[in-house]
Amino acid sequence: MKIHVEEGAGSDGQAAAVELAAGEAALVLHPKQIIAFQGRSGSREDRLLNVAGVYRKKRWIESRLTGPARFVLGVPTGYSFRAMELPEDNSLLFDIRYVLLYSEGMKLQSRFQKIKQAVVTQDWIRMKFSGGGTLGLLSCGPLCELTIDPSEPVYVDIGCLVAYPEEAKLQLCVYGNPLASQRMNYHWEITGSGKVLLQPSRPRFGLADPLQGDSLFKRILREALPFGGVIIK
Repeated sequence: MKIHVEEGAGSDGQAAAVELAAGEAALVLHPKQIIAFQGRSGSREDRLLNVAGVYRKKRWIESRLTGPARFVLGVPTGYSFRAMELPEDNSLLFDIRYVLLYSEGMKLQSRFQKIKQAVVTQDWIRMKFSGGGTLGLLSCGPLCELTIDPSEPVYVDIGCLVAYPEEAKLQLCVYGNPLASQRMNYHWEITGSGKVLLQPSRPRFGLADPLQGDSLFKRILREALPFGGVIIK
């Protein structure tokens, strides 16, 4: 899989051009962001996820695209796209809401958060991608990598943490003097080895979390009916 990102001017957004060779396949978790496609019509297959898939991936449908084919993903204004090559022994745990696409063949493993973490984040699981492959991420602004240390903690705004190593230790906290602690969002105190991925601002989940805001019945009709996303508002 080859990915080339076209940068917009100013705040015009981005476009990511993806090329799949014969035998390659990619899964896109935000199908509406596919703005152009070149290949056999049958090379794109959208499928409705089962209950377990909806819970894990925070999506109702996903698109499977097979090569040889090329397609373009539109990245909305305010978001950034980054492609990462993950090793077979990847230990990062991702918030699935930031995943735009990934290579077919990668193994997704659910990792349940501790109760204290889940209460704050309103999400019970993080996803681990193993087996090696390409992962495409959306974020509110360009992603930043920060190395963590086993003894000297790093403090990260809970709304800006995209991924962290599975072995890292997270504790909810604020820091600084009393005035500082009163004027900040809750942070994770993180210790361990490896790197964490951060975004510079908190997300606007209109794109990243489509499971919010509608009734279950309306969401099912929108996905099941032809042109339901256009007809049913």
